[in-house]
Amino acid sequence: MNAIDFKLRASALAVLLALSGCAAGPDFKQPDAPQVQGYTKEPLQAKTSSAATLGGDAQQFVDGMDIPAQWWTLFNSPALNAVIEEALKASPDLQSAHAALRAAQEQVSVQQGAFFPSVNASLTPTRQKQPESAGQGTSPFNLHTAQVSVSYTLDAFGGNRRQVEGLQAQAEQQKFLLEAAYLTLTSNVVEAVIQEAGLRAQITATQEVLKVQAGLLELLQRQYALGDVAQADVLTQQTALAQTRASLPPLQKSLAQQRDRLTALTGRFPSQELEQKFDLASLSLPQQLPVSLPSSLVQQRPDVRAAEAQLHAASAAVGVATASMLPQITLSANIGSAAAEMGNLFTSGTGLWSLVGGLTQPLFAGGALLHKKRASEALLEQAAAQYKSTVILAFQNVADSLRALQYDADALQAQAFVERAAAHSLEISRKSVQLGASSPQTLLAAQQAYQQAVINLAQAQAARFADTAALFQALGGGWWNRAGGEGLGSTQ
Repeated sequence: MNAIDFKLRASALAVLLALSGCAAGPDFKQPDAPQVQGYTKEPLQAKTSSAATLGGDAQQFVDGMDIPAQWWTLFNSPALNAVIEEALKASPDLQSAHAALRAAQEQVSVQQGAFFPSVNASLTPTRQKQPESAGQGTSPFNLHTAQVSVSYTLDAFGGNRRQVEGLQAQAEQQKFLLEAAYLTLTSNVVEAVIQEAGLRAQITATQEVLKVQAGLLELLQRQYALGDVAQADVLTQQTALAQTRASLPPLQKSLAQQRDRLTALTGRFPSQELEQKFDLASLSLPQQLPVSLPSSLVQQRPDVRAAEAQLHAASAAVGVATASMLPQITLSANIGSAAAEMGNLFTSGTGLWSLVGGLTQPLFAGGALLHKKRASEALLEQAAAQYKSTVILAFQNVADSLRALQYDADALQAQAFVERAAAHSLEISRKSVQLGASSPQTLLAAQQAYQQAVINLAQAQAARFADTAALFQALGGGWWNRAGGEGLGSTQ
């Protein structure tokens, strides 16, 4: 080998090494966190108002407070904890998400195999006859060929690296979709429990109203017998009592359906109803609520992280499409033996080998490669827009929850006052009618006001619990504090 040949080969090797260190297409850059200082336009109040009723404790907003992984335990309900534990073990949705993650991780390993040479062994026994025109005789003969072949496609422009990068991003997306499924499941269980408790409170309130109305009907019937009130007043009270009774079955239907929903969330059939039953008194309202820094929210929300991974995969796909337009370098080699008799394989003089290098440059494909690249760039733009939309929605969810908690506290405070006033008004009206000092119409109006007040109070109490759970969900649910610190996907 002369000096010129050596320099040419060294230069070619240097070029190949340089190419192997770069990858076509854009390098992914993690999007910056939104440059906002808070979730609402006006400063957040440090504490909500309070009310002297169930669920009326003031709640304090704590900036930067971390969220426990099992945030639902803050409601101090062992029964709730048990139901969620069962749901996490039996939910088919979680099982499906786990399987999807494992499949995505295996696809990464499949594509990583392209970084290594492909090695195959073959044994080919043949029997053939040459034509007489070849002048080699007409007798058939045997030929046995055994060889090992090695082929390798050099990833000169990073096409395979971009494919692996894209699949890794898809696996990352599946990991956070699993976290999102976990958060959705636990939040739905908490919401279903609170809804059940709220419906039971409304049913209890309605039953109490029925007792009051039945007692007032007896009072009017006695007064009617004495001639103190007209029959129309009695009939009006009977109608009011019947209307209240009619409002009970829809509440009972909603409660039954809510029980079916809660049962299904734990992976059971409706006929396998849970033993646990819930009312608002069995739940404690968390008095300290976290308010994560806006810059941290994009790292905490599983849906935002999944959208970021989707954006990463779309970026890698541009690199794959770009690399497909560039030269493809392949190397292959074969070594083996060929003999007329099987027993003579690998004996002296039967060896064979070949070494082949190939360079393929796409020249014309009807514009398909160019349009594939343009399509991948458009999909990258789409993924970027979807990511931004997901981030905006995440901030909206937190803002909505914070505002709801503030107004829920004010509403509960007002409803507690209304309920007390309505109960006092009903008692005064009952005594006044009993003494003949006021008309039954006054009593009927007081009953209607009291009935609506007790229902509204029960709904306001449930709303505080529900929106507290919604805040924990909006902030990401604390998955990063789970054992291991990397969430569910780290155990797969």
